Amino acid sequence: MPSHPLVPIARTRVKLAVSGALTVGAATAGLPAWTVAALALTSIAIPVAVVLAGGSPLLRELLLPVPGVRAASGLAHTPEESERLVT
Repeated sequence: MPSHPLVPIARTRVKLAVSGALTVGAATAGLPAWTVAALALTSIAIPVAVVLAGGSPLLRELLLPVPGVRAASGLAHTPEESERLVT
């Protein structure tokens, strides 16, 4: 099992937020119940898939993002980007 997720957790966090927003929007707009249910199940399935892929630490990272340390210029690289640039 890789030490890092195959899909960046930030991308998954965005998908979870979009799915949740679509669920709320569909319920508010009065769309059919099956549409709202499908969106809600998708919103629930995302954290379940994260737990299955990386356990509770990865779920914690999905739901409670840790603010990253960035340089003031905005040109800093993440550790993964730095590693890719060096190798």
